[in-house]
Amino acid sequence: MRAGRHSRSMRLTAQRAHLSQLAEAGRLRTLAPRAGIDLSSNDYLALSNAPRLADAARAALDRGVALGSGGSRLLRGNDAEHEALEAEAARFFGAETALFFGSGFAANTALLSSVPQPGDLLVHDALVHASMHDGMRLGRATCVAAAHGDAQAVDDAIVAWRAHGGTGTPWIAVESLYSMDGDLTDVAALVAVADRHDAMLIVDEAHATGVWGEGGRGAAAAWHGRANVVTLNTFGKALGCEGAVLCGPGVIRDFLVARARPFIFSTAPAPLGAAVARESLRIVADEPDRRARLHTLIAAAKHHLEPLGATVESQIVPLIIGDDRAAMRVAAAVQAAGFDVRGIRPPTVPPGTARLRIALTLHVTGEDVAALAAVLREVLP
Repeated sequence: MRAGRHSRSMRLTAQRAHLSQLAEAGRLRTLAPRAGIDLSSNDYLALSNAPRLADAARAALDRGVALGSGGSRLLRGNDAEHEALEAEAARFFGAETALFFGSGFAANTALLSSVPQPGDLLVHDALVHASMHDGMRLGRATCVAAAHGDAQAVDDAIVAWRAHGGTGTPWIAVESLYSMDGDLTDVAALVAVADRHDAMLIVDEAHATGVWGEGGRGAAAAWHGRANVVTLNTFGKALGCEGAVLCGPGVIRDFLVARARPFIFSTAPAPLGAAVARESLRIVADEPDRRARLHTLIAAAKHHLEPLGATVESQIVPLIIGDDRAAMRVAAAVQAAGFDVRGIRPPTVPPGTARLRIALTLHVTGEDVAALAAVLREVLP
């Protein structure tokens, strides 16, 4: 009896200790309610509450589109709405095919865990998203990190691998717009590397879709549809709804359907969500003024926030503080002033680079950005 009580009392001890360590280091993540002016979401074009998306959802329900899919796509979960979205997304993004996933995380994990093969090399930017890292851990290719934003480092890694006898296919994995640094990738340079080495290029367009590139098709839009380019385009950020599509050659789509465990063994996304996502693509095509207004906000942020030390290259504006606790203190002060700006700490960002991540969306105005700058001048260390 005594041993039983002791064993129960020891349950989750390691987890409690780890949470305590995180708290002591100022790195404990907790949930917080929405409050203040939105300068933290990824709803860049303010489509999440757009009347057109609400109308599309109502119209879909009226014509009998289901709320749930009832199973995986390989069972009865394959709905006509999924296929309609994939066809429309392929046309919109200029790809041969598209495959719909419930999230960008699931899509990246599926792609990187299944498509690169044993004997292949996967060179990834050092700052790619956690979903790519999880996919690589599950995959079978040799993985090498390259210095952030350095196309020459990617080239060098492939050359070194070939020199040591590598004979498979090289893969290159990057983001077109980095979610914590806000910098845009030189996609043209990476396409040139891929072409030189007969490599495949994977571009995560999650934060660029809807905002950058011709027609809002992403920062890599000029290279969509190439036989050696695969892109991830999400609906859950600038497009205001949920899900993601992997766009690329038909053989990639077929292989994912046949072999990608996150696709095969997951219940299919809601058909209603697919119907709404189709409308989000149409809004991006029909309402270019949304992108124009967002880029005006980016210019305002450059004027008001760069003098304070922020880096403004896109709608994602990092303001590096450095120390974890100092970053969270500044974030708390900004939030108390009515602005929803979040502090970001390691391991999400490298040690010593804790920061404020300021996200510009059409939920704010240029006047809001100026007011935020005034608060920051008062509270920055």
